[in-house]
Amino acid sequence: MRALTWQGKRDVRVETVPDPRIEKPDDIIVRITSTGLCGSDLHLYELFGPYIDPGDILGHEPMGVVEEVGPDVHALAPGDRVVIPFNVSCRDCHMCDQGLHSQCETTQNRDRGFGASLFGYTKLYGQVPGGQAEFLRVPFGNKLPIKVPEGPPDDRFVYLSDVLPTAWQAVEYAAIPEGGTVTVLGLGPIGDMATRIAQHRGAGLVIGVDLVKDRLTRANAHGVTCFDARRDGTDLTEAVRDLTDGRGTDAVIDAVGMEAHGAPFAKAAQWVTGLLPDAVAQLLMEKAGLDRLGALHAGIELVRRGGTLSLSGVYGGAVSPMPLLTMFDKQIQLRMGQANVWRWVEDILPLLTDEDPLGVDTFKTHAMPLEDAPKAYAMFQAKEDGMVKTLLKP
Repeated sequence: MRALTWQGKRDVRVETVPDPRIEKPDDIIVRITSTGLCGSDLHLYELFGPYIDPGDILGHEPMGVVEEVGPDVHALAPGDRVVIPFNVSCRDCHMCDQGLHSQCETTQNRDRGFGASLFGYTKLYGQVPGGQAEFLRVPFGNKLPIKVPEGPPDDRFVYLSDVLPTAWQAVEYAAIPEGGTVTVLGLGPIGDMATRIAQHRGAGLVIGVDLVKDRLTRANAHGVTCFDARRDGTDLTEAVRDLTDGRGTDAVIDAVGMEAHGAPFAKAAQWVTGLLPDAVAQLLMEKAGLDRLGALHAGIELVRRGGTLSLSGVYGGAVSPMPLLTMFDKQIQLRMGQANVWRWVEDILPLLTDEDPLGVDTFKTHAMPLEDAPKAYAMFQAKEDGMVKTLLKP
């Protein structure tokens, strides 16, 4: 089959690799029809080389059609249409029973001290072959895939793999009161969708902050009050407070994570780790890794006293200097973590209708063949051509 493989920093290639096969009785094989390009994929493209090997297959936002099932699979049959969550979770263990599928005890990576395995990601998360490919082996075939109806295009359902549950959890964790206020930092795929979900769930004022004009224009078109972080600079805090009786918003969602701009020292440290041998770089990142925390610090300033800070953006550094005195003094509530996809499926699926309240049918900005995936990665990293969300078509 054809699949997108990691070969080195900023070097991904579509290559011919062996087809996946049934390995366990409850495995299924899915023929991929659409697969998303995620901001987290850029972490592999740029930063996490020490934890990934040349030839590893990328991608964790796939959907498609069941091609083959193992002998113990009874919930699906060949021809069924499914979305595959990015968490590899059994849905039967103690953590899954708590709705914490990202902490699944069956697929936890205990040797690394990390949570559940993820499709198409690093050694820290199981190094499971990903879904930017023509076919994908999926374990837990009776429990993990999300079966979706025939008829509507893939665009209706593919975001159940990651974007929708991640944004939904970000809003849930933000605990925005009815008619309340929220600032969303970063208007990439997750931040943009989080603004839509916050509006749908009754927020009275949704503020969006980004550096990219196309993203600000896109969010403003569906009623978000937008600020250009670069233009507004140090005035951003005052601008938000002016809209909220001087307090700041009830909640802030940080959808930026370690893609944040600024903090040149941390940026340089991340760049240097990419030049070191893997064993040395892993040790440095795990014991002394720094993150660029501009967006997180901005969130602490923008949220009102007693408000909630919800982190959906991924931070990877082991050493993250936090203004704990300010956070304690402001009595800030902080929630974070990988999205627990299946925890939110029943909330989201009823919204994926012809009425399309979240705008999923038109959410993508680009559709490209899988063979053009290297070009898509380069465009997405450079934020070219208004790219916010790309679907790859094998």
